[in-house]
Parts: sequence; structure tokens; C-alpha cells
Amino acid sequence: MSSIALVDDDRNILTSVTMALEAEEFEVDTYIDGTDALRGLSRKPVDLVVLDIKMPRMDGMEVLTKLREKSAVPVIFLTSKDDEVDEVLGLRMGADDYLTKPFSQRLLIERIKALLRRRELDVSDGPGGAKSDAIRRGDLLLDPGRHQCTWRGTPLNLTVTEFLLLQSLAQRPGHVKNRDQLIDAAYGEHIYIDDRTIDSHIKRLRKKFRAVDPEFSEIETLYGVGYRFRDGN
Repeated sequence: MSSIALVDDDRNILTSVTMALEAEEFEVDTYIDGTDALRGLSRKPVDLVVLDIKMPRMDGMEVLTKLREKSAVPVIFLTSKDDEVDEVLGLRMGADDYLTKPFSQRLLIERIKALLRRRELDVSDGPGGAKSDAIRRGDLLLDPGRHQCTWRGTPLNLTVTEFLLLQSLAQRPGHVKNRDQLIDAAYGEHIYIDDRTIDSHIKRLRKKFRAVDPEFSEIETLYGVGYRFRDGN
């Protein structure tokens, strides 16, 4: 049974979404604000967090920042309708996905299941469940079986989405992946994601590498086409 943390100051949302998730056999922990959520998650980690952005005491952005200091747990943001600033900023800070309020509970459940499937695929190679071989590209080492990424020996804490995007690019260095291909690699087929979502994840990924190596330039942008991992040969 997968465990979900639901963080929102709207008690009606907490109640209705909890009932929907429990009907899908998820274990649900609810929190009314960010402070309580951080305290609870430190005691009892979960498999995924659904996090409202606008909350009193501590908003979702601050919660995410503090979570990302210690954890790569998948996070889905809940944001106000048409608030693109929140959406893009949340993704750049390390959220894996977002939904705008009001949202369909069925869509939220599908997004949760998709994220959890991606996490499972991150540690396996195909339906047989055999662990994937590590990928080494110059100074980059990716170990999908352990969800570990190092650059020049320094470990990087990547979210599930960031790891899968990097893995997709690094598997075939020099080959361009367009945004649709990267969406399929990171989110799976039949999931609609706006192009800017991929762009925001790539920016976040580059920022993490440049924090340990300011000269990092292996992820290249081909404007109007997509992205590629530089071929070192």
C-alpha cells in the first residue's frame, strides 16, 4: 500500500480527497498547514506528497524548499487557477507535477499513480523488474537501481522526474530528444503536460549540476527542436 501525504488548509479538500484516495487503497496522512506537514513527514516519510501552495503559517513553496534539502520524494503541487507564476516557480523549485484548482479527483489519482509508476520504473528495467545497469557518460554516473546520480564524484539529489529526464538524454548522447519524447520518458504516454513543464525541469536539473560544477554544459538546448546530452566522443 503506497502512502500519500495530503497538505491543504481547506478541510473540505482534505476530507473529500482522502476518501477518494482511500477508496483506491492508498494510505493517507493529512496536514492542515506546512509546519505540521514538515514535522509529520520527518517522523513518518511517505511515498508521495500532494501539496497546496497557498497556506497560512508556511506556504507550499517554503515546504517544498525544506523538503528538497533532505528528500527527493515526488511532489504534486495544487495551485490556484491560471496562476502560471506558481506553476512554473514550483516546478523550478523541484515539484514533479502540478494541478490547478478546482481539479478533478480522478485526474489527481491518475497523476499520483503515474508518478508512483515512474518511481518503480526508476529502479527496474522493463517488466521483468531486473535492475538497470549504471550509465556512465564521462564525469556523469547514473545508477537507476539505487536512484543515485553523481557528477565528478559528487552526489546530486534528483527528483524522480529529473532523474528520468537525465537518464533519457544520457542513454543516447548526441541524439536530440524533443519535448514530446521527454514527456513520454518522464511521465509516460497518455499524460498531457505543457512544454514549459519540461523546460522548467531541465532548468532545475542544470542548476543542480552547476551548483557543484559552474562549467557544466553537457545538457544542450537545440532551440525549436529539443535537448540532448553532449557526446563526449
